[in-house]
Amino acid sequence: MPEQTRARAPHRALDALRQGARRLDRATPASRDRAADALRALAILGVVLGHWLVTALVSRDGALHTESPLRHQPWLAPVSWLFQTLAVFFLVGGHEATRSLATARAAGDSYGHWLRARLTRLLRPVTALLVLWTVTAAALLLTGTSLTTVHSLVKLALSPLWILLVHAALTAATPLVARLHPLWPLAVVLHVDLLRFGLHLGPSWLGWTNLAAGWLVPYTLGAAWARGELRSRRSALALLLGGTAATALLVGCAGYPASLTGVPGSAVSPLSPPTLAAVTLGLAQCGLALLLRDRLRRAAARPLARSAVVLVDLSAMTVFLWHQTAMTATTVTGLVAGRLPGLHTAPDSPLWVAYRLAWLPVFAVALALCLAAFRHREQGPHRARRRPSKVVHRHLPPRKSPHHA
Repeated sequence: MPEQTRARAPHRALDALRQGARRLDRATPASRDRAADALRALAILGVVLGHWLVTALVSRDGALHTESPLRHQPWLAPVSWLFQTLAVFFLVGGHEATRSLATARAAGDSYGHWLRARLTRLLRPVTALLVLWTVTAAALLLTGTSLTTVHSLVKLALSPLWILLVHAALTAATPLVARLHPLWPLAVVLHVDLLRFGLHLGPSWLGWTNLAAGWLVPYTLGAAWARGELRSRRSALALLLGGTAATALLVGCAGYPASLTGVPGSAVSPLSPPTLAAVTLGLAQCGLALLLRDRLRRAAARPLARSAVVLVDLSAMTVFLWHQTAMTATTVTGLVAGRLPGLHTAPDSPLWVAYRLAWLPVFAVALALCLAAFRHREQGPHRARRRPSKVVHRHLPPRKSPHHA
């Protein structure tokens, strides 16, 4: 009998998973674009895996220092091309914000009400992250932890905030930029880089103009997608091939760094602020995403796949905000056992990459714990349903009719 029970356990778990998937599928409005949801989930997971693979905290001289395998192993640069998926994140953001604003206007909602609703879920999880790391940094300093270690940990843990702030600013500007042609912000990035790297002119802060202009390019592409202007495969192919060719030329002939994510000690950061090469790579990624829309839509229509997408989307901001905290918490905890390979050692060999891949499931477990603790901050308080009590209802005496009275 126990053997039969154990044999049925996987089937019961699979049935429960299927039932949960069907409930999530039925609860999803028919107007939702399943392709956009799938792309958002893939973009978030790409950023998470990219950060976990190319960021290391090396134990050296009694402190933790931020390092990157891209600095010691340039052959890993294509990894940054694959997992630096922020452009897809902003593409979906522009698409969803434009559609949401149009729906709100059709329903008679004001811009202020719409913006509060959009930003509440976006920024609600931030407070928990800031409070936890304020307390953690103070505790580490009071216990004698070196300032270098505290700076490395806090900088990594709070690094996702700048992307979230840019996204919030673009969301607030949606009524102004929803019909902006993507060529305009792309032209701004081109001229800024020409002044910075070609002519070596302009003030030092000029490059930060690209922080808005660079991410406006995929955001306005998403708005164009919402308006139905990028439905053809020809436009998606043009973005994919043109963006790929431009990125290859900029890296191969114009001296842009091959790594398109930040590398400690590098003279030029591809993302802080975004360079023209990072923007053209984003164009290629957006073209690929648009090419895959129909396939993703069909795949996400299946209940199990749909439930996975919905589960990621429901906690997207929590995953995005806490994935670096999960990695740093694992790294600091691991110091109890000494310098562990792939966790505290220098990322200067292919062996380190193999060890880091083995650590990814541990990071995932730590992130799952963060989700269990903090995802309610994103989803908001659950309101109890007001249902009449069956016990009270059954035992109430029948009402007397006027005749009986």
